[in-house]
Amino acid sequence: MKNALLGLVLIGLFSFLPAAAPIRLSSQSLPFTPKEFYIATVTDQRPEQGPIARLALVFNQSAQPVDLEDGVASHFRQFINQNLKQNRSLRPIAMRIRQCKVSETANGNRVTGTFTFAAAFELLGKDDSGNETSTRLTEYRGSANYTRPLNQLSVIEPTIRQALVASLKGLNDYMNREAGQNEKLAKSLNVTIIDDSRITDDDTVHYNPSRKLTWADFQATPRQGSHYAAEVFTSFAYEGKSSVKDGIINVNLTLKGYMLKNSSWGRQGARNAYSLNHEQRHFDVVKIIVERFKRKIQPDSLTLDDYNSIIQYQFIESFREMNHMQEQYDGETNHGINQAAQERWNQKIDAELRTFGVKK
Repeated sequence: MKNALLGLVLIGLFSFLPAAAPIRLSSQSLPFTPKEFYIATVTDQRPEQGPIARLALVFNQSAQPVDLEDGVASHFRQFINQNLKQNRSLRPIAMRIRQCKVSETANGNRVTGTFTFAAAFELLGKDDSGNETSTRLTEYRGSANYTRPLNQLSVIEPTIRQALVASLKGLNDYMNREAGQNEKLAKSLNVTIIDDSRITDDDTVHYNPSRKLTWADFQATPRQGSHYAAEVFTSFAYEGKSSVKDGIINVNLTLKGYMLKNSSWGRQGARNAYSLNHEQRHFDVVKIIVERFKRKIQPDSLTLDDYNSIIQYQFIESFREMNHMQEQYDGETNHGINQAAQERWNQKIDAELRTFGVKK
């Protein structure tokens, strides 16, 4: 009877063992000062929330849950604010804790432990509507194995702290290396536009104010079934390249208004100066659209995050605008038959070309 009672007392004692004290990271002087960023926020994004550690604390007992003081995000944020110099005029970075776990197993009085840690770093910003945005930059992953006596916990705190410091140093190295050359970290944008106005002898006539169309450029066979006197194939395109230097995105665009000789034709009986002028004006309309397009893709109309998509969108819109203007031109002049309307369009086109400095 006494033995049974003693067993009950022991079970009760083990059931009500006091909870282990939470882990608190010691202050540490960090060997670097960020010049490109500050940590604006720390969030806990671990798949399994709750205490970060299960520690072997009592002989022959299961590991007990132990957490960082005030939780992962709050404690790491406090450590960073106390030990990392924060210049809030720099780029704001969000630290996302993806993994932070200590697991231990005991064999008698000897404990083996494993620590795994992962954090992602994102650049914070705002879009044109003022909504917050985040851009993934880099991540850190680390792990450590250790052994300790059952009654000594001193190895755990520095293991966690060293991983946190290593992740911050990794971010600092990344930012110092990438700040001047990575588009994600660029601070401003320049646009350089070049007109492809080459004069060549091949099938393509590039728009050049000093190189007007001639009937010799109309080399295709007249289209069967067409009642028009002539038809010119004109269009425009662009090629773009970008590079980053000293934190500035340099966008270089080459714009090309062009006419294709092998797709353009004119009937022999209609090859006169009046008809040629009508076709030249189709080419001039292309140039007007190119000049309007230029003004839609200046730096103040683009964003660092999405400049390429904006340029593509404006190109598509300008292409539609070109087709609409060409149809309007042919509709109002009745394909050049209405001479009064043709003269009005001649003056209208010349006036806009002058505003762009294309025509003097």
